[in-house]
Parts: sequence; C-alpha cells; structure tokens
Amino acid sequence: MNYRRDIDGLRAVAVLPVVLFHFGVSAIPGGFTGVDIFFVISGYLISGSLLDDLERGQFSIGRFYWRRARRILPALTFVIVLASIAAWFILLPSDLHEYSLSVIAASTFWSNIYFWKTTNYFSIDAELRPLLHTWSLSVEEQYYIFAPVLVYLIYRYAAKRWLTILLPIAIGSFALAVMATTLAPTAGFYLLPTRIWELALGAMLMLRKPPALASRPVTELIGLAGFGLLTFGFLTISESDPFPGYNALYPCIGTALLIYAGQMHPDRPVPVATRVLQLAPLVWVGLISYSLYLVHWPINSFVHYLSLKAIGVPTILAMIVASVALATFSWKYVEQPFRRKSTFTAPLPIFAFSATAIALLCVGGLAGALGKGFPQRFPDFSTERVLVGDWRNGVCFNEGASRIENWNLADCTRTHGFPVNVLLWGDSFAAHYVSGLEANAQKIQANVIQYTYAGCPPNLSYFSYARPACTRFNERALSIIRDANIQAVILSGRWTDYQARGFDGLQKTIDRLNGMGVKVYVIGQSPEFIADVQKIAFFARREHLANTSWPMAMNPDINKQVLPFVKGATFIDPLAYLCDAAGCSYADAGTRQFLYFDYGHFSSAGAILAISKYWPSFAAGDKVAKAK
Repeated sequence: MNYRRDIDGLRAVAVLPVVLFHFGVSAIPGGFTGVDIFFVISGYLISGSLLDDLERGQFSIGRFYWRRARRILPALTFVIVLASIAAWFILLPSDLHEYSLSVIAASTFWSNIYFWKTTNYFSIDAELRPLLHTWSLSVEEQYYIFAPVLVYLIYRYAAKRWLTILLPIAIGSFALAVMATTLAPTAGFYLLPTRIWELALGAMLMLRKPPALASRPVTELIGLAGFGLLTFGFLTISESDPFPGYNALYPCIGTALLIYAGQMHPDRPVPVATRVLQLAPLVWVGLISYSLYLVHWPINSFVHYLSLKAIGVPTILAMIVASVALATFSWKYVEQPFRRKSTFTAPLPIFAFSATAIALLCVGGLAGALGKGFPQRFPDFSTERVLVGDWRNGVCFNEGASRIENWNLADCTRTHGFPVNVLLWGDSFAAHYVSGLEANAQKIQANVIQYTYAGCPPNLSYFSYARPACTRFNERALSIIRDANIQAVILSGRWTDYQARGFDGLQKTIDRLNGMGVKVYVIGQSPEFIADVQKIAFFARREHLANTSWPMAMNPDINKQVLPFVKGATFIDPLAYLCDAAGCSYADAGTRQFLYFDYGHFSSAGAILAISKYWPSFAAGDKVAKAK
C-alpha cells in the first residue's frame, strides 16, 4: 500500500484524546473513544497489507506474524520492563502480586480477558493498574489469529465476495455489542466478539473500496462529517454512557469517513479534512502514537498510586511532557530499529526475540505472583486485622456460588424483639451495614432482615451474565416481603456500578413496592476511595499527615443522579453525614480504628457509625418511619 500521511494524522487524533482523558482532562469526557478509532484504522491497514500479499502471490501466515512481531513486541516489551522496574519500588505487596499476573496476561495477549475478570475500565481504582491499557492490544492480537486466514479464504475460495462474508459478521458483532451494554457491559467493553465489527468496518473499507465521488462538495462534506462525528463522540459521550454499542458508531463511522475522504482519486483536489490530517505536527504525533499509547498509562498509574488522590494541572502537564519524551525515545530507539531491514530483523531472529521476550516476561510475572508481591520490600507496611462482622456469607449474603434457596428467614433476621419487620435488600453495599445493626438495634427499633447478593442491585429489571441468578434473586424478594409481613424495605447498593445502565429500573422497583403497600427507603452511595484505606493510611503516615480525612475518588454527584429515580421513597444521602468539603474520614480520629475494610465497604466500626448517623428509625408510635 502507498503510505498515507493522513492516516498517521488520524492516529494522532485517536491517541491525544485518549491520553488527555486518562490524565483527567474533563473537557474531553469521551476521549476513551480514541481506542475505537485505532480499531478501525487497524482493520483497514491490516487488511490492506494482507491483500497486497495475496495480489503479489506472497501471502504467508509466517510473514504476517513476522511483521506483527516487529511492530508490536519491541515497544511493548520495553514498556513492560520499565513499568516492572517502577512497580518493584512503588507497588505495595498485594498490588505487585496483581501487577505480576497482569504482566503474564499482557505479554501473552489475553489481558482483555484478565481485566474483564478483575477490573472495570471505569472503576475508581482502575488508574492503579499500570498495564490496564494493554487490553486493546490483546483485542487486536486475538483478531489477528483468524483475520489473515479469513481474508485468504475469501480471496481464494469466495471470489473476493468481501461484503457477503464480512458484513454479516460485522452486523452480528454490532448487535452483540448493543445487547452487551445492558446485559454484560464489562464483557462488552473488553472482549473481542463485541469489537470485531469495528475492525471489520476498516477491513471492508479497504477490501471493498467505495467508488470515488466526482463531486468535490460531497467529498468535502464527507471529510467534515467525519471530523464532526469524532468531535461529537469526544465531547458528548462519557464513561457513564453505555459503551460500546450505538455510541461507538460515532468514532467508528467518523473514522471510516475520514479514511474514505483521504482515498479519493489522486487527480482530484485533496479535501480540507485530509489536508488537516496531513499537517506535520499531527503526522509526527501519529508516528509516535503507538509508543505514546503504551507509555502514558503506566506514568499516569504510578503518579496516581503515589498520590492516591486527584492530581493538579501542573502534574498533568508534567505527565504529558514525560509521556511525549519517553514515547519519542521508544519510537526512535526501540520501534524504528526493529522496523528497518537488517540481519537481526530477519524472520528467525525476530521470532527468537519474540519467544524469548515473552518467556522472560512470563517468568518475571510468575516470580512476582508466587512471591506474593515480595512483602520484604516494605517492612514498615503491615495490614491490620479490621473487624468486619458476620455477613453470613453463603446464606444471607450470596457471592454467586451458593444456591438462592439457601437463604432462610430465621438465619437472616439480624435484630429481634420489635413489632416492625424491615427488609435490607441489595448488594455488598447493603450487606456492609449488617455488622452495625446489633449495636444500633434500640435506635432502629425494627427486626432487620438481610437479603443481599454480591454485584446484584435491588432492581427488578436488572440482568447480568456475570450474575445470571440475580434476576431470580430479586424476584424472590417480593414473595419474602409478602410471606414475612415486611412493613418497610431499605434498598442499598453500589450505585456507581450501575450508573452506565441508568436508574430507571430502581424507580420501577420502588413503584412495585409501593403497590404492595410497604414503605420504601433508598440509601445512596456511601464513600469510596481510590484504594484500600490501609494503603491510604500507610502513605498518609509517610507524608506525616495528622488527620484521617481523604478525598473520595468517585463522582461526588452520584447521589444527585440517583435522586430523580426514587419517587415514592425516602432517600438518604450518606455523603451528607460522612463527608465534608475536605473529604471523608477513613478512620476514627480518636481510636484510629478503620471505618472501612477495603476501598469502600464499612468495617464493623464504620457500619456502627453509619447506622447511628443516618439509618431510618422505626420507633413505636411513629406514623411513618423517617430518617434521623
């Protein structure tokens, strides 16, 4: 294929918003959609490379992977090695252990599956995982497993009917991506089946080129429309929106239009959009874009790890400079030497290098995992035993492995001796209150019955492939309310987890409960920190900070977003009781007892405090129970 400067410029348009979004620049809430631009570009270029080989009679799977190895592995190995050196000195034992597992996953190109199982891309602590960004490389590498074979088969045996084969695959993948935004959003974000359509879009654009347009105004319009769609995605899509799916159409179609505009007939004037993409600064950023993507996230991750709080503008600017400098070094001294033809870039040396690099990275990752993060590196760090209380796991708190039928009323009635029965219904952010119930029983004045399921919000319309039994669990709550003579229901959940899906289902659940004649309370999101509070305390001690207040890491307006969907219920906002403008206390200022046992679940001390401050009271004689 002929070199196209505009595609390097398009790479710059993809990588810069990703970097700025990750560095916390709120003006580009949809910056993460730059990855989708890369997917379309990759599908386009890889298909073109394969088609060239086929047309010249040089097609070879070995040749294809030789080129991929030269392009992908040197810079990736360089960054993982640098990140691992930094991780040794910075990450505490449990985090180095997790990091070591991610090294194995990233170097063998299944990190998208690893992070699907361990980390939500938009979760509070995602910034503390230095190799999280390698998920997109894994998606592409998994695509490369079957793409060359499929292109060869269509070319050789299907008379080059590209659209006949590829279009149904793309449509099926897109439909799956749309469904996943509701049914399995984390899997939909990370996994190949819901991303194939983006790569296939680029492939179809290359393999079945649309005809060149004779009209210059229409050509200009196509280029401007491409920029318009990309801009719309960057500025209007946010991490709380369902993605990918319909929202991914903006960056993907916008990219396709810009590529199409740039491949017009050479005798016609170059469209304005293409000329913009060919500007020297954009082309230069495009050339270093792969290295820039690789280096920026570990820098971001380690800076956040050392601060464990939001970072300011000077730090962001320093990270940008450092990322560009390191990316330039990587591009010039790591990427380029491997892309030039020489003795050591011949197939045999490259495959030997690739196998050796992957093996050594896996050995290093295995050592870190087996060594449990080498705790001897930080002899002054020790995890204290934090009292959590008995959630009655497997019976009253289902973690997904137990039968729903294990739940029983007698075992899950946590307070006794009162005339009012109250059902506590929700996920782990409902269960974390139970260890504070007994100490506050006389204030609550009710028999509180625990009905909780990990990752399962109290939402009758909620479904998740990760928790398929959640729907049945929630439906059973209605029969429990009837059979156990429940007068009031308290709904509590980790609402930050369900923000992307919206809270319509919560309102429908409240309406259903109101129809059953029960009083409904909704407890909003309680504080969440960027990391385990013991980790925060360790770094706070190192900085000689006297107070135990720390900025929360979640969206501070989350409860304002829940509020419009709780009509007919009494809403309680924990943040109003537990936090102030400076932050939220992670430990009792006097006793220094931790109020949380991880990043946001209450310890026994925290649950006792929280219930005493804002839980509803059901004292005898009250016409309606009310929040204190």
